Amino acid sequence: MQVRDKYQPLLIDPCPVISVVTVGEIRSLALQWNWGERKIDQMNFALGFFKTLTIDEQDVIRAYAIIDAYCEQIGQSLGKNDVWIAATAAVTGAHLLTTDRDFDRLSPRFFTRDWIDPDTVAT
Repeated sequence: MQVRDKYQPLLIDPCPVISVVTVGEIRSLALQWNWGERKIDQMNFALGFFKTLTIDEQDVIRAYAIIDAYCEQIGQSLGKNDVWIAATAAVTGAHLLTTDRDFDRLSPRFFTRDWIDPDTVAT
């Protein structure tokens, strides 16, 4: 399955949203994996189609606390960046697309998510 073909994120109106935390993670991976200038340009082009959401809104901070406490209560802690991403999705009502199975425990309680098998995504 190609994410681009199934979800068409560059054609959605209004534009899809992305957490600033996700943008930071993507940019970090680009550096860690030594992406070349061409691939970084493609990444920047694609990111330009998304509305970047910050985490400094009170509703997002409240959702972070609720989701983090929930994960601890069920004995399945979540990485802190993932909690921020989850909180952003929960507050905005965004449909979360992810290759991370850690979000399974939060859907559909906090948001709707589609898991994308990273082994089937063409690079």
